[in-house]
Amino acid sequence: MKEKFEAIVIGAGHAGCEAALALARKGHKTLLLTISLDAVAFLACNPSIGGTAKGQLVSEIDALGGEMGKIADKTAIQIRMLNRGRGPAVQSLRAQADKEKYHLEMKKVVENTKNLFLKQAEVVSIEIKGEEKIVRTAVGGEFLAKVVVFATGVYLDSRIIIGSFTENVGPNGFKNAKQLSSSLLNLGYKLLRFKTGTPARINRRSINFNNLEEQKGEEDIQTFSFMTKKKIANKASCYLTYTNLQTHQIILENLDKAPAISGEIKGIGPRYCPSIETKIVRFADKDRHQLFLEPESLSTSEMYIQGFSTSMPAEIQEKMIHSLAGLENAEIMRDAYAIEYDCIDPMQLQPSLESKLHKGLFFAGQINGTSGYEEAAAQGLIAGINAALYLENKDMLILSRSDAYIGVLIDDIVTKGTNEPYRMMTSRAEYRLSLRQDNADLRLTEIGRKVGLVDDKRYKQFLNKKQKLKDIFSLLNQKLKNNQKLIDFFEKNNEKPPKNSISVKEAIKRSNIDAFKINDEFETFKDFDYEIINEMNLIVKYEGYLKQQEEDIQKLKKFESQTIPEDFPYQKQKGLKIETIQKLSEVKPINLGQASRVSGVSPADIAVLGVLIKKYKDEVNAKKRTN
Repeated sequence: MKEKFEAIVIGAGHAGCEAALALARKGHKTLLLTISLDAVAFLACNPSIGGTAKGQLVSEIDALGGEMGKIADKTAIQIRMLNRGRGPAVQSLRAQADKEKYHLEMKKVVENTKNLFLKQAEVVSIEIKGEEKIVRTAVGGEFLAKVVVFATGVYLDSRIIIGSFTENVGPNGFKNAKQLSSSLLNLGYKLLRFKTGTPARINRRSINFNNLEEQKGEEDIQTFSFMTKKKIANKASCYLTYTNLQTHQIILENLDKAPAISGEIKGIGPRYCPSIETKIVRFADKDRHQLFLEPESLSTSEMYIQGFSTSMPAEIQEKMIHSLAGLENAEIMRDAYAIEYDCIDPMQLQPSLESKLHKGLFFAGQINGTSGYEEAAAQGLIAGINAALYLENKDMLILSRSDAYIGVLIDDIVTKGTNEPYRMMTSRAEYRLSLRQDNADLRLTEIGRKVGLVDDKRYKQFLNKKQKLKDIFSLLNQKLKNNQKLIDFFEKNNEKPPKNSISVKEAIKRSNIDAFKINDEFETFKDFDYEIINEMNLIVKYEGYLKQQEEDIQKLKKFESQTIPEDFPYQKQKGLKIETIQKLSEVKPINLGQASRVSGVSPADIAVLGVLIKKYKDEVNAKKRTN
């Protein structure tokens, strides 16, 4: 019997959960299919959320009305701000999450969301009949919907590899999806073969912590979700160790047994998160590599060896681990493994994450060639929003590179593609000073409200924050009197005292003074909390840089406002190089901004393209007037 839904989401990892929640919260009857209920929002690799650039993604997901930030805050057992010693443009929040609780809390949200139906089933094929999509499962189930979101993660025809041992399963030994790749090929999709990996897990009781450097969490820092008001308690520590020459020697002597080196693994691995054997070969001049021991959960003794991913045979893994300081007697509870899987070429997608090949099919997460929970969740949220807008016959939501890290991520993969698992980094975002983690709500809450995912409670809080910022900025022109107290304050902070009274704003701009120090000394901002003072302080400190970046953003927006008709006939255009025509025909950019980022397209090409597009639009409009 065929059961009908408005939307079907295939896969209940981080992308699938966000997509399904977005659809259901917007009022659409949604079926969420997962190969295992135990794999819902499962942290298959490292037990953490956030990290460099990834913390920004999580707060952006939250500001738009997504779920990841709330669950991350609720299940965090340690939290830290990375790159604390560097500028705010590259500071990112990272939390150790309780692996067990994260899965259970997200599953609970999914199970209790109106309009959302969670079901365990392996999808084997999809058929398209007009606007209707038929999704079939291994046990003979058939489900109909107008839109389908593929969020299959690393489960498509996946296999794990440990030395010469291989097994056709997904992460953590979960069942894989054996037949869906063939269905995608039949629908015309180009598939890529990527690989990733995960380190061994060891028993906490077998670690000699006396030989390790403890890394504690930080107190009183912002949370991922702007709705979280309770500070996160640090309940666990991480520990630092290093590889050594003995470790390197063991690896080098056994490279012939390493599938990543020998060629047994055909999939392309992530350049920015390589296996330890790849690191040793690639960085032969380094005597050691940093490793972190991270707790998986408060309910287990398993510890994760961050930075020690490998696919070496189990007996070699044991020798490698036992060569590390503090792990001489480590008990291995789970062997490390590499995993190969199918994914699609993301250049087959629109910036909305809708397929260019078939209307109503959306793709999100690692099936798009990306890596990471955060990158997956970000795509899932956008795919879910746009799938809902598709059902509502509304314009798609497309975030610009100047709007969010999410915009950078999606623009990168759909415009340039990727030949390895794509990872978000702050260096990819040219407007990163404007795209800070602390201001994600100011940038995106209005957008989340417009698409229907920001509820009244969140929006009221957002408006309240905006008013408080307005109030605190009104205090910046107040004068600090030029008296002995002010002189002592400046000298104490290694600043030359002013000759006259000075405004609060000018004082904040001094290198060694900030709003917090002024508040401690003069109580200027005593009526405001940390979040508001910090936001104002950053804006004042970086006012000149932000102004320059805003000018650059306006130039980008001018380019992006020049849209390219979907049916623009590149092949008939004179004045463009053949190579340029081929590349633009493949990508089909939606505006001149995106066209300018297509690999191999020059500024001269864009200048000519702008003229040709205007001419084409004028001709089309003239024909319409004639008719």
